[in-house]
Amino acid sequence: MLLTRSVLYLPASNPRAIEKARGLNADAVILDLEDAVAPDAKAAARQAAVEALSAGGFSGRVGVRVNGLDTPWGADDLTALCVHKPDFVVAPKIENPEAVREVAARLPVDVDLWIMVETPLAVLRLDQIAGAGAPLTALMLGINDFGERMNLVLGPDRDPLKPWLAAVVAAARGHGLLAIDGVVNATDDADRLHAECLQGRAFGFDGKSLIHPAQIDAANAAFSPSAEEVTRAREVVDAFADADAQGKGAIRVGYRMVERLHLDAAHRLLARHEAASSRG
Repeated sequence: MLLTRSVLYLPASNPRAIEKARGLNADAVILDLEDAVAPDAKAAARQAAVEALSAGGFSGRVGVRVNGLDTPWGADDLTALCVHKPDFVVAPKIENPEAVREVAARLPVDVDLWIMVETPLAVLRLDQIAGAGAPLTALMLGINDFGERMNLVLGPDRDPLKPWLAAVVAAARGHGLLAIDGVVNATDDADRLHAECLQGRAFGFDGKSLIHPAQIDAANAAFSPSAEEVTRAREVVDAFADADAQGKGAIRVGYRMVERLHLDAAHRLLARHEAASSRG
């Protein structure tokens, strides 16, 4: 099973950060060519990203966030990734399905596309965007840009954001995509990170975008099944495997009734637990 509990952004222009990331336990790293790189450093960052992809050595998946195709750098970014291919490309500020397809048409074969949901128009068109088709495999919520454009005042509970958290997950689930929650900017606020990770998990996200290596362990823990969840899932699987349950659509497990849909969910959770256990 593909894990995306922790998705760490790295400025592609920072070779020290990239080298350190090779020893980190992030499920995915994103070499950033967009927000983290100044305009006069774009070309150098692009070359650094290509060199990092060529060298390899990362423990998880590796993606590259390119600049938008409406910028002077976006087309060159995508062209540069045709030889040393990342596992996925992240496209920023996507606002319609046509923009998804335009980026997709320029991707190398077997490279997934993740898109950023970070504008009001994007959330209003979520179903169309999420349904744009292969190679789109993930929606990433860009909280900073979205919050600024919406004039949101976000506290630790992220109350004004909750409708859009749910909307992004619903669109992702409806179209078989991954859903990645947005970043916590306060890298020294462990309590807020923990709370947001648990909230994101409760809303159904598969993982969280991160901007500092110190955030990885909290995200991995929050988006991994708990011991209690694993125990309950195994009880469901064992109960349906019993001879008395054969042919039944619903059975009693302990004090609760469970259906076949709960069995499917139990299998998914156990697969996630196995994958998480293998990575730590």
